[in-house]
Amino acid sequence: MSDAHKHLRRPWSWVPTLYFAEGLPYALALSVSVVLYKNLGLSNPQITFYTGWLYLPWVIKPLWSPLVDLLRTRREWIFGMQLLMGATLAGVALTIPTTHFVQLTLAFFWLLAFASATHDVAVDGFYLVALPEHDQSLFSGVRNTFYRIATIVAQGELVVLVGQLYQHTGKFTTAWALAFGLAAIFFVLLAAYHYWRLPRPPSDVSSVRLNEREFWNTFGAFFRKPQIGTLIAFLLLYRFGEAQLMNVAKFFLLDPRENGGLGLTDEQFGWLYGYIGVGALVGGGLLGGWVISRQGLKFWLWPMLLAIHLPDAVFIWLATVQPHNLILIGTGVAIEQFGYGFGFTAFMLYMIHIARGAHGTAHYALCTGFMALGMMVPNLWSGWLQQKLGYPLFFIWIILATLPSFWVARRIPLEASFGRKTEN
Repeated sequence: MSDAHKHLRRPWSWVPTLYFAEGLPYALALSVSVVLYKNLGLSNPQITFYTGWLYLPWVIKPLWSPLVDLLRTRREWIFGMQLLMGATLAGVALTIPTTHFVQLTLAFFWLLAFASATHDVAVDGFYLVALPEHDQSLFSGVRNTFYRIATIVAQGELVVLVGQLYQHTGKFTTAWALAFGLAAIFFVLLAAYHYWRLPRPPSDVSSVRLNEREFWNTFGAFFRKPQIGTLIAFLLLYRFGEAQLMNVAKFFLLDPRENGGLGLTDEQFGWLYGYIGVGALVGGGLLGGWVISRQGLKFWLWPMLLAIHLPDAVFIWLATVQPHNLILIGTGVAIEQFGYGFGFTAFMLYMIHIARGAHGTAHYALCTGFMALGMMVPNLWSGWLQQKLGYPLFFIWIILATLPSFWVARRIPLEASFGRKTEN
């Protein structure tokens, strides 16, 4: 038996690491960069505006994703993008201590984001051709688990490491440069591992040509779906409040108490938001998937809408009381993140509902593009709005900003049986 065929039978040797490699750059570009710029002294409006644009590659990803099939194999794209991401992380590390660190690091984060979005396309396509269909369903949970582990490592372990390095060096620039330098080395090693370990399935070949007519027909079919306006509104508005809260919540935890925040250190933030928060998020997601499989999405849609939005009110209490007790703060973060994980399950499953039928893969990619757009645009102004309102009023606004999602959810088409596991 050839080495390649042996690897095909050992997906445990590459599926976990491949999806860890997919989740890590996403978290670094969109979450960890926020903490980096906060530590380096940028204002809240600057951070949300600059980092908000980093969602753009995921918004427009469906436009260039066919090129991954057209040019080279998916395996080659994976290796190339992982090397590129390692290089961009090194670029971030080298430019953090410079005078023009904002412009230079943002340029590398932009490159990281485009490479990461392209890598997502290659990884998901490779998964479909490298695994038999029965293994694809078997390893779907493994994919999600290791993607979330990558988020924990980025938002938890890496930020905790920065906090520890800061205590030893006294400089955030040095601490962050060392942390991103380690991330760069790790990614290059990961690329080398995947070059050696990824299988070479015979079906992983580049396309002969791009059928432009079929490409545009696929897009057209998506926009001809019944009630497409309502469906797009749902994709854009389901997380309208959460999109504004996401980064401002991080600012609130890190800002000094005299500025209305909770004054956490990076180490405390990493533990509370990176470990406890992401752990609660994963727990909520697992519970959400289980209950939908029993009663269906329609039964759970409204409870999940309430779950993703009402716990945001925890931040109103935290901003008003400003507790010092880390257990209370951690409990508040855990409640909000658990509700988010539970409620987000409905959103992910409804994207599958929208994408059903011909061109399902391409239409799901379009759904994820609208999902990213729904996160990008509100995030751009969130820091500015928080600065104008202050933390308590901003968190009250977040609750009001959840109302459009309830309005549009009343109008979406949804069968009672969708998502429910059928008994054989």
